[in-house]
Parts: sequence; C-alpha cells; structure tokens
Amino acid sequence: MALIVVLIGATGSLYYVLQAGRNNNSILLVSLFVSWVLSPFIAQLLANVIFRRWSVFTRATLYCLTILLAVGSLFGYSGALTPPGTMPAFVFLMIPLISWLLMGTIIPLAASLARRKNSV
Repeated sequence: MALIVVLIGATGSLYYVLQAGRNNNSILLVSLFVSWVLSPFIAQLLANVIFRRWSVFTRATLYCLTILLAVGSLFGYSGALTPPGTMPAFVFLMIPLISWLLMGTIIPLAASLARRKNSV
C-alpha cells in the first residue's frame, strides 16, 4: 500500500511541478525543481524497499509518514493552501524541505523508541 501511495504522490507532484514550470524556458531550472520535488518520494520508496528488517513499529511509522507526506505534498502543490501573491517556487522548495526534515526526525526517533522498547 505504501509503495502505491509513494508512486501516486510522486506522479501527482511531478504533474504539479511541470504545470508550474510550463512557461519557464530554462530546462535546467525545471529539472532541478523536478529532482528536488521527487527526492523525498525516492527516499521513501528506497526506505520501503530496503529496510524490510526494521521493527514493526518503525515500519508502521514509515508507512504512516509515507501516506502523510504524499497526501500533504499533493494538497500543498495543488495550491489549496497557498496564499494569494505567494511565489509558486516557494511551495516547491519548502514542501520537500519539510518532508526531508520530518523523515530525518521521525524515522530515527521511531527506530530509537523501538530499540529501547525491545531492550527493556
């Protein structure tokens, strides 16, 4: 289920970033934005595939975070929460940054809690 959500989130995010950059003549700039926007999804996909030996708690946390980030990214990229006058590039820079910060904080914390729970 989490893998399907990652693929849907990545596809939708790619659609939104390409729509936002459709009038931009710089292929390099658009490709950098595409890479940045897709990077959290690639990391989630790799984590879901590679780390199958994690504890049940850590994997469940990863699955929940995957769903949350995919839905949140699509919601954010859709412009539903973007205040008028906000540059579209800001949204496409901040959402992946927030995703990386959440993944870099929540997953290690869940792994630490799982280790602590198993050692007790």
